Amino acid sequence: MKKEKTPIIMAKNDYKIIMHHLTFNVGEKRFSGKDVDDLEKELKKAKVIDSDKMPPDVVRLNSRVTIRDEKEGRMMELMVVTPDKADIKQRKISVLSPIGTALIGFCKGHKLKWKVPSGIKSFTILEVTAPVL
Repeated sequence: MKKEKTPIIMAKNDYKIIMHHLTFNVGEKRFSGKDVDDLEKELKKAKVIDSDKMPPDVVRLNSRVTIRDEKEGRMMELMVVTPDKADIKQRKISVLSPIGTALIGFCKGHKLKWKVPSGIKSFTILEVTAPVL
């Protein structure tokens, strides 16, 4: 759930992979709804750059991300992955999940809101570890 007008930053490879998953996962209940629609809109206006020019603090596929719940102060470490590699027990979240769509393309220090069953949570991206390519 993003209200900011700043375009997200995407590596070309990530852009292609995510667009592929969006195209071929359309209609799957677990990857449908407003979050996926919002991600599609974000991707259409994204700043797409070569992978080797990606800033290391921008969330991309296979990044490790530490976020803090602003209300509870609780921190979580996650990895943003493609839907086929998602495994909540290993804290690997799909880029097409609500939190994945909220994180992708934003950088360390960014504040975001994420809709959960109990309401809206506010998070801050504390740390981003770029994937090893």
